[in-house]
Amino acid sequence: MALAKRDEGSKVNSNINVTPMVDVMLVLLIIFMVITPLAEQKVNVTLARTQFAEAMDNASKQDAITIAITRDSKVYLGQDQVTLADLGSKVNDLLQNKTDKTVFFRADERSHYGTVEDAIDAVRTAGVEEIGLLTENPPANTKPPAGAGGE
Repeated sequence: MALAKRDEGSKVNSNINVTPMVDVMLVLLIIFMVITPLAEQKVNVTLARTQFAEAMDNASKQDAITIAITRDSKVYLGQDQVTLADLGSKVNDLLQNKTDKTVFFRADERSHYGTVEDAIDAVRTAGVEEIGLLTENPPANTKPPAGAGGE
């Protein structure tokens, strides 16, 4: 009587199935692509509310030059805090290779008017002629004042 020998070791499949890993990686990639623009939170300021503001679509572009002024009179160029003395030269450096030379200001509604005025003056001395003051739209349920609009 001979011994029966099993040959199960040769049937083992050692291939790795990468399909679930690729699926997870693609989902993570999509999530990060959607979240990244939102995560680039700018300096937190409470913008003033206005009734009849013009839309400034260029302010939301990646390469837009935005200056934020907080309620405690700190001035930020992008996300970096700068002094008013350095603001003009830094803005001038950023505008060297740009065709659109508009600078946008995001001032807190409780910031000091003098600080905002000084920041605008510093940018004007750098040669900027177009300035956009960013505001927030009021809630949609408010009515315009009587006599406003083309009625």
